[in-house]
Amino acid sequence: MCGIVGYIGSEQAKEILLKGLERLEYRGYDSAGIALMDANGVKVYKEKGRIEALRGVVADDAVGATGIGHTRWATHGVPSHANAHPHQSESGRFTLVHNGVIENYQELKTEHLMDVGMTSDTDTEIIVQIVEQFTKQGLEAEEAFRKTLGLLKGSFALALLDNETPGRILVAKQKSPLLVGLGEHGNVVASDAMATLALTDQYVEIMDGEVVVLTENAAHISALDGTPVSREPYTAELDAADIEKGTYPHFMLKEIDEQPLVMRRIIQQYKDESGKLKVDEGVRQAVKAADRLYIIACGTSWHAGLVGKQFLETIAGVPTEVHIASEFSYNMPLLSERPLFVFISQSGETADCRSVLVDVKQLGHPTLTITNSPGSTLSREADHTLLLHAGPEIAVASTKAYTAQIAVLSILSVDVANGKGRTLTFDPLQELAIVANAMEVLCAQKDDYEQIARDYLSETRNAFFIGRAVDYYVVMEAALKLKEISYIQAEGFAGGELKHGTIALIEDGTPVFGLITQEHVAGHLRGNLQEVAARGANTCAIVSHDQARPGDQHVLPEVHPHFSPLASVIPFQLIAYYAALHRGCDVDKPRNLAKSVTVE
Repeated sequence: MCGIVGYIGSEQAKEILLKGLERLEYRGYDSAGIALMDANGVKVYKEKGRIEALRGVVADDAVGATGIGHTRWATHGVPSHANAHPHQSESGRFTLVHNGVIENYQELKTEHLMDVGMTSDTDTEIIVQIVEQFTKQGLEAEEAFRKTLGLLKGSFALALLDNETPGRILVAKQKSPLLVGLGEHGNVVASDAMATLALTDQYVEIMDGEVVVLTENAAHISALDGTPVSREPYTAELDAADIEKGTYPHFMLKEIDEQPLVMRRIIQQYKDESGKLKVDEGVRQAVKAADRLYIIACGTSWHAGLVGKQFLETIAGVPTEVHIASEFSYNMPLLSERPLFVFISQSGETADCRSVLVDVKQLGHPTLTITNSPGSTLSREADHTLLLHAGPEIAVASTKAYTAQIAVLSILSVDVANGKGRTLTFDPLQELAIVANAMEVLCAQKDDYEQIARDYLSETRNAFFIGRAVDYYVVMEAALKLKEISYIQAEGFAGGELKHGTIALIEDGTPVFGLITQEHVAGHLRGNLQEVAARGANTCAIVSHDQARPGDQHVLPEVHPHFSPLASVIPFQLIAYYAALHRGCDVDKPRNLAKSVTVE
């Protein structure tokens, strides 16, 4: 959540910061601000709401070749002008932006700031005020910054300006993502390389507990105790065109349409020169050595993990558990003797997942991250990584990253099965190619899904989705897509569970979507649809080609039953998109949500 952009160089910083923040809008936010430094000091502009609202309050003649910017997603204090970043110290000497959560801010406030007038309700302001207090005690600004960092408990990514030393930005991080970029006309700091790709593709990772003194010409990295650190930059493998909407009205629609391309890219990345499936040998051996896999994920990635469990157990024969990361951290189950932990995260920065990763590494267990973000925290800190190769996903509601996660999990499952000598009756890469073709067919049927959205969801306040076996996992994701962007109360259920309580909520006209792709439970799910129809529900059956019957509302193209979740989710993604569009919702940036959840 939240985003940071900073610049120090020879160009004017205002547009660099504002455009950089616009690149970070996908992360979720409710206020924004920038601070510009020139010969006369620092001027802060901030506003509740979107970047366009911030643009409205930034002076046309605002200047400064050094600056920091921030998009805030409220944790401490409501969204407001006062709580928006950047925050300044009491005298105005120091100006700070911060991502993360300071867990001990109340204790620090009581111990160090009882005589300081606070202007916000945030934990962030505590940091900048303490830095100033330490300078009043005689410490130089960098010393005061380091001493303050040593007091903080929790997560943070920080960028600090000092009026008295205008040629630098002080930068540090702990558990929150932050990068330094090295450009021809100046240097940058950003939560995500996408924010500053127009300036550079050369970035240096910052590790937890490190401090960076960023100047126009250099980035001096050191440990908290001052020990110098040397680290070479890497080239960010991002195409600026990937983060533009092009002719699409929304990123979400663009990313839905990119899914066939992503499937084909995954096929290319996970096959060898002879055309056979390949997975990193280290990953293969780690799975082979494990007696049980523990998939750890959140939200959409958790749903992908549930489908992955189906693959890993039915195709590979590996016992697999799937856990919600935020629960696992504080309620760890009894583990097997040789566990392998698999973390699924689109961003690779999910705080709840990282919390589990830290815990299990301390226990000495091996770890694997499946992510879309090479160089991300979860990727760096895990023993192994499998990349999604989905390209940047900007819309908050995940679509192509979700299907990429499922595809990579299917490839991992087949690789494990091959290593164990299990006989397979299908060619996984060929089946994924068929899936890509089916996705293209489905994406071309937008008019059908828009009409379904009109017929079933135009005025309803709630909706239910039911499925059985692997279809149950898919309808959970379908319900999440609908609720998070259209704000319709939607729930996904195992079909047989309806009559154990939930059927009491069925009224005349209640939309109930049923997904049927699995032969062994198809009859049961049809029976469940009849049960709710008898109580007045407005039912919609979305059915695989081999299970179709007259009267079904939509028939899916034919794919292998194992790979049906990759195709069957697309109609629900599009139905959610059009439902949100018709209701006038902000499709790409739904309220209260963030793309990269970097706080627990």
